Amino acid sequence: MTKPSLPELLHAAVTAVGGTERPGQVSMAESVAEAIDDNSHLLVQAGTGTGKSLGYLVPALAHGERVVVATATLALQRQLVERDLPRTVDALHPLLRRRPQFAMLKGRSNYLCLHRLHEGVPQDEEEGLFDQFEAAAPTSKLGQDLLRMRDWADETETGDRDDLTPGVSDRAWAQVSVSSRECLGASKCAYGAECFAEAARERAKLSEVVVTNHALLAIDAIEGAPVLPQHEVLIVDEAHELVSRVTGVATGELTPGQVNRAVRRAAKLVNEKAADQLQTASEGFERLMELALPGRLEEIPEDLGYALMALRDAARTVITALGSTRDKSVQDEDAVRKQALASVESIHDVAERITNGSEYDVVWYERHERFGASLRVAPMSVSGLLREKLFAERSVILTSATLKLGGDFNGVGASLGLAPEGTESEDAPVWKGLDVGSPFDYGKQGILYVAKHLARPGREGTRSDMLDELAELIEAAGGRTLGLFSSMRAAQSAAEELRERLDMPILLQGEETLGELIKGFAADSKTCLFGTLSLWQGVDVPGPSCQLVIMDKIPFPRPDDPLMSARQKAVDDAGGNGFMAVAATHAALLMAQGAGRLVRASGDRGVVAVLDPRLATARYGSYLKASLPDFWYTTDRNQVRRSLAAIDAAAKAEEA
Repeated sequence: MTKPSLPELLHAAVTAVGGTERPGQVSMAESVAEAIDDNSHLLVQAGTGTGKSLGYLVPALAHGERVVVATATLALQRQLVERDLPRTVDALHPLLRRRPQFAMLKGRSNYLCLHRLHEGVPQDEEEGLFDQFEAAAPTSKLGQDLLRMRDWADETETGDRDDLTPGVSDRAWAQVSVSSRECLGASKCAYGAECFAEAARERAKLSEVVVTNHALLAIDAIEGAPVLPQHEVLIVDEAHELVSRVTGVATGELTPGQVNRAVRRAAKLVNEKAADQLQTASEGFERLMELALPGRLEEIPEDLGYALMALRDAARTVITALGSTRDKSVQDEDAVRKQALASVESIHDVAERITNGSEYDVVWYERHERFGASLRVAPMSVSGLLREKLFAERSVILTSATLKLGGDFNGVGASLGLAPEGTESEDAPVWKGLDVGSPFDYGKQGILYVAKHLARPGREGTRSDMLDELAELIEAAGGRTLGLFSSMRAAQSAAEELRERLDMPILLQGEETLGELIKGFAADSKTCLFGTLSLWQGVDVPGPSCQLVIMDKIPFPRPDDPLMSARQKAVDDAGGNGFMAVAATHAALLMAQGAGRLVRASGDRGVVAVLDPRLATARYGSYLKASLPDFWYTTDRNQVRRSLAAIDAAAKAEEA
């Protein structure tokens, strides 16, 4: 029997999910198949509505070797495993004459730990969850959640936190989960044979397609101990998020609270001298942190250097001593020791990393209103790490609706450790960029309006002219507005002001869960939704509820962001343009994501309004505009009000 062609397979899959075939999807699938066959690398920009999931799943399944698909969001992971993969596998089965298995794999702390659930958390926490009479009804919300999770443990097949509905707080989940460092290991654990995390790993080993997240992919790359099964092809969806997720995993943190917890956990398990040494080091560190002012530490101050060396040395002493001391009063000693060891090792590793002082690391203090001060360390860049770990031994496909910034893929490519497209050298992975466009006619469906007449946004102070403009645009649109703000403070002050001025509901991020806010926004077309970062890329509301997307200003990183400013300075020092490579690239990516909220379906119409004149007047404005969908462009405020009123009238007529 002849092997089915890729167009045949794609047609069967698209029909099965009730979609329509699109030229962009076909050309994406062909290029993905080619890259997999050649063992080469591909960056694909596939606009909203292309059907990119099938564009990579079909050639991946047809290939027949194991594929890992890593994506940024939980929603997309679930969509792949619960909807796209089952339907695609069913559709391709008669043609491929085989039924590829697929599985989801996450980090260990996402799964319920039966040992923790049944044996309890090693008691170092300030309060017990239950009184000694197990049967007594727990009085706290935390206790109720724990009882509910006990019942759930008997029913669930996966033990996956995301299958627990309604969900529980991070604090409650921490009582029944362990990190990979705290895990006893299946062979030493009384519950090893029933372990949910181990079962997920086994399913992944037997599957042809493994769906995971960027964080686990980063752990797999950074920590050297393989978490993911061997695979021939890696597909990274939502690839514009990858660098920030990898940076997050590679960031270390020290806080007084975390150090105190480690002291409490270790105290019962080591001799008095070792415990006292860690306690003294902890107190010295805490005193320093009380005085810490937020900002980057280009050099480690002498007193902090001493405090960190004391912590490092005390932690090392405790780690050595933990192996030998036995305390008869400690119950479930293996678990207690493992948890203590994980806490102390984490402190040792971060203290040593900062003390050793790599030129490739950035160190800074942060202050949080609720949690106090923390000391953080992050890599200046993850591009070298990604080049070495990601592209070395497999074909990598990276895809997103926003990878092409300023007209080419080289900006995103550089952040991933790739040389400019077409460069050939021994240590530079060869890659190709492909933009398959979008099925939407952006020029007819959307307007990009820049409020050129407004004053340039300053660092502080209210922008009364911007708020006037915002109110007028929302009134012209009849509500239907998604307001994307560069800071939470700006979103709050705009919401407060406009709730007084306008007779329409304004929802504000933080006042309800994100899911509930988006549901409320989609349900009533007069409603507006204001917020910051997660709204720039997390909202999918097709139809008349979202016909005006407003950006209060170009979302450059804050000038006092220690990591971004360090990265910018490093590019400048190397003779490059740090502002364009770091700040403008960051802004372009967010603006492209934000503008992508407007047109989500072929019938959508609307306006993206940028209330920052620099997009029209500054030299970098053309780079930012080239990163946005190809909307019809204007700076005419009267024209845009007329257009919004017409779009509003058409939507009302349709609703009526």
